[in-house]
Amino acid sequence: MKKQYLVSVAAIAMAGALSTAAVAGGPVDEKLVIDGEIEMTTRTAPPEGHPLDEVISGWHYRTVETRALEADSFENPGMLGVEDGEQIWNTVEGTEGKSCASCHGDAAETMKDVGAHFPKWDAESSRPINIELQINKCRTERMGAEAYKFDKGGQKPLTAYIKRQSLGTPVSIDLSQGDMQSWWEKGKEMYYTRTGQLNLSCATCHEDHNGQFIRADHLSQGQINGFPTYRLKQGALVSVHNRFRGCIRDTRAEMPAAFSDELMALEVYVTWRGTGLSVETPAVRQ
Repeated sequence: MKKQYLVSVAAIAMAGALSTAAVAGGPVDEKLVIDGEIEMTTRTAPPEGHPLDEVISGWHYRTVETRALEADSFENPGMLGVEDGEQIWNTVEGTEGKSCASCHGDAAETMKDVGAHFPKWDAESSRPINIELQINKCRTERMGAEAYKFDKGGQKPLTAYIKRQSLGTPVSIDLSQGDMQSWWEKGKEMYYTRTGQLNLSCATCHEDHNGQFIRADHLSQGQINGFPTYRLKQGALVSVHNRFRGCIRDTRAEMPAAFSDELMALEVYVTWRGTGLSVETPAVRQ
């Protein structure tokens, strides 16, 4: 009885927080220009069939100080991870005596715009893969190195470095590849399904209540065009599957494993929801 009572109180508190009126009317009306040179698309028209009237980057929902950090690459704390990723890119590992650069050369040229178009269909595994899984595929099949465990080793910095080469490029994924459309549909179902003891879905916060506050956090549309993202709260780069799992944990539901079918489908769908937004990696969020 006591446990049930506590859950009920938590659910009521969460519902109250979500119903709080938006402060300052929602996202700010400013432009993000990186280093005074690269103007980012942070607000754009949605693709056909999108549930929102406008697609808006999470940058617009952050504080003045946080927005300024992302606009200056020298001040952006996530760039330390990008620099680590560059070192990893050029480091020889594995039995084949290769580095990423051995096959792909200068990432600024060969990885330009690549990160804006993941997840992609992988015919060998008959499922979508993201950049993290593509890195592991290259490590095991080309380098003779061990696959990175989730969020371990060089996975986050290397992913951030590769994504950084697409800075400013609009997000766009190809749903005509393989069976991507059915994974999109699975991801959409997951996005709108209420789960956990608090009975919340992704859409509850990021669609129904974006622009409002939940406790001290300003809810955005939940776009993922800036991942891996530097979260000031954690003082580190955070991967997209880490954030998915964190949100699911906060609803008090059982967390799916990283790179599971559930989370890969969700990544396909949520990436599509951000179609047209510039890649911001590494974005800075609270």
